[in-house]
Amino acid sequence: MADWLEALDRLAGDRAKAGLTRRLRPRAAGDAVVDLAGNDYLGLSTHPRVVAAARQAIEAYGLGATGSRLVRGSTDAHAALEHTLAAWTGAQDALVFSSGYLANLAVVRAVGAVCDLVVSDAYNHASLIDGCRISGLPVTVAPHNDPGAVAAILDAHPGRAAVVTESVFSVDGDLAPLAELYEVTSARGALLIVDDAHALGLLGAAGAGGVAAAGLAGRSDVIVTATLSKSLGGAGGVIAGPAPFIRHLVDTGRTFIYDTAPPPAVVAGVLAAVEVARAADDRRQVLFRRGAEVVTRLRQAGFDVRKPAAGVLSVPAPGPEAAVAWAADCRDRGVAVGCFRPPSTPDGSSRLRLTLNAGVSAADFARALNVIVECAP
Repeated sequence: MADWLEALDRLAGDRAKAGLTRRLRPRAAGDAVVDLAGNDYLGLSTHPRVVAAARQAIEAYGLGATGSRLVRGSTDAHAALEHTLAAWTGAQDALVFSSGYLANLAVVRAVGAVCDLVVSDAYNHASLIDGCRISGLPVTVAPHNDPGAVAAILDAHPGRAAVVTESVFSVDGDLAPLAELYEVTSARGALLIVDDAHALGLLGAAGAGGVAAAGLAGRSDVIVTATLSKSLGGAGGVIAGPAPFIRHLVDTGRTFIYDTAPPPAVVAGVLAAVEVARAADDRRQVLFRRGAEVVTRLRQAGFDVRKPAAGVLSVPAPGPEAAVAWAADCRDRGVAVGCFRPPSTPDGSSRLRLTLNAGVSAADFARALNVIVECAP
């Protein structure tokens, strides 16, 4: 074997010893597993209106977009989705990407045209961290959810900065103090970039997101990103904000310009999902009730968990191997849960991540909670 392959084998062995091996587990269509691992919070990925819209679009446009957005990839469906997402989030304009990851790479890089520092929350998602890296800007990592620390960083910086955070954090599910952060950034001429991936569809009036819930929708110095793969059950990403910033992205955003556009069928399905989600207060109520049920059940069983801000709940595990075994035992009993280990966890600890799903039946949800408790290490 070539030396470089032997080196990779040694690295794989080191990861295995540390309990950090990852495996792909393909699932069959319509499997009977109770899903508390995926991000389909409102159960819209299989909603009849969503599926019908996607089916109609694939018959009209074919399988793929056939090109980048600036060549042949933009369709009427893309334009309609962007208009709808901007209106929903209260932004002037919006731009759709083929993934939330690419949207986050684009947004941080783009502010490099007008900023000379990025302040990034210590628990930010990997896509935001990578966006900071490729931005070419100096980056200061701020303590998690600490507006005072952000203020001190900005006070020591003479130029314009961009502060980057999630609204609902993807691992622990806690809520960022967005209103307080905005007080800090607006008073100092900084931009606030918020990844609303785990709040869009769940928080705010009509599910408009964490930024809207904090009263910051449409502010000229706030930029919102989100995925279209969580509460909306589809795929893709979006950046919403002031129209001049969106124009700047169209002209200069590398992950927009050089990437094939999202398939029209997916875009049309997501557009239908937005329409359903805006009127889905009943599904949101189910999800929040289930969040309270999870906390009560797990605390009764002795677990240190906190009430989720939206649809993500974190359950501590003794270590990476224990977390892997716990998730595997749950899966063997028909319950899918997330298993998060370093480097996915910012603090170096391991945990199960439960993502609530309003589309799961009440009986299956109750059974899943019992399985999680019974399989605990």
